[in-house]
Amino acid sequence: MMDRLKDKVAIITGGVAGIGLGIAECYVREGAKVVLTANHNVEGGKKAVEKFGDDKSLFVQQDVADEKAWQDTTQKAIDKFGKVDIVVNNAGIGGTNGPLEDLSLEDWQQVIDVNLTGTFLGEKYGIKAMKKYSGGKGSIINISSVAGLVGLPLSPAYSASKGGSRLLTHATALALAQEKLDIRVNNVHPGWIATDIVPKGYEEAITKTIPVGHMGEPIDIGEICVYLGSDESKFANGADFVIDGAQRA
Repeated sequence: MMDRLKDKVAIITGGVAGIGLGIAECYVREGAKVVLTANHNVEGGKKAVEKFGDDKSLFVQQDVADEKAWQDTTQKAIDKFGKVDIVVNNAGIGGTNGPLEDLSLEDWQQVIDVNLTGTFLGEKYGIKAMKKYSGGKGSIINISSVAGLVGLPLSPAYSASKGGSRLLTHATALALAQEKLDIRVNNVHPGWIATDIVPKGYEEAITKTIPVGHMGEPIDIGEICVYLGSDESKFANGADFVIDGAQRA
């Protein structure tokens, strides 16, 4: 199957590296057109467009915590591809690790702004675009974390942001369903995925904690996002999909 997302247009935040790029690769393979965003990795954005082709992809430099940037991103997607069918809120940061009492308000706020406010804004402007240009139909996929299900003791801001994103997803899914809109909202909770954010030198120790014996790959998250973006998942709404190699089983 190579056309599961044929004619669909997806905005993927943080879509030029790591998990986001893995999602983009799967989406383009399945026939979607993708709008990839990043705040700092402009070079990665250029390389992604070169890889996927200008007719299938667009890069937009975006701060996901900035409302005006979201307005601009959705408008650019509409200007180039005519609509928005899918929003993947993938962009996120880990922030500073350590005891809560040592965490500065500035560091706390930065994580909340990117991980939670960014997801809120992605939902807000995704819904607006889907209502206006896609007949009130679409899919919003929020990339959370297993930290959205269980607290990480030395990552209080990250845990709070991902837990908040999880419940925001549930609330939005319920609200849209009650409006009788065909816009679904789901969470994906990755465990350890082999990307550049894995601490160097800790790969072996981390792998020992994963029952299946290895870390996941970005494409593992990409494949579940293909399902959630496609019409195959028409009854999946307000749900949590944990992709962690049975680590939290």
